[in-house]
Amino acid sequence: MNEILHRVGVIAPQKDVYAALTTIDGLAGWWTEDTTGDPDGVLEFRFATAGGDGFDMKVLETSPELVRWEVVGGPEEWIGTEVSFELSQVDEFTIVLFKQAGWREPVEFMYHCSTKWATFLMSLKQYVETGKGEPAPNDVLVSNWH
Repeated sequence: MNEILHRVGVIAPQKDVYAALTTIDGLAGWWTEDTTGDPDGVLEFRFATAGGDGFDMKVLETSPELVRWEVVGGPEEWIGTEVSFELSQVDEFTIVLFKQAGWREPVEFMYHCSTKWATFLMSLKQYVETGKGEPAPNDVLVSNWH
């Protein structure tokens, strides 16, 4: 199995990063403005640049140290993958270790998604540090995929 991995440090308390990963308003503030669903059940993320398509994430775990989702709806390559955010505090930084695990093969779409995750993780950092992120549809366009 293949994985997308990223690390980012957010200058903020861990509880603030956790809130950005576990509330509808928080998720809409850095990933996509079109975020709905149940923070304890299935979250729905839609992207205008993808014609309204997106991802459905079943919430598997939420603790101040770990947020985990399973992709239950979206592109075939994503179905069954697991997205996780491991959080720890180091000095003034909350360290976010991001992982999307379970890709069956490293297709070109995985490369694209890795770049997009990096831009959205920087949006998360910006959102928590300043109160304003760059969620879709205001995100960085990296290629012809959303």
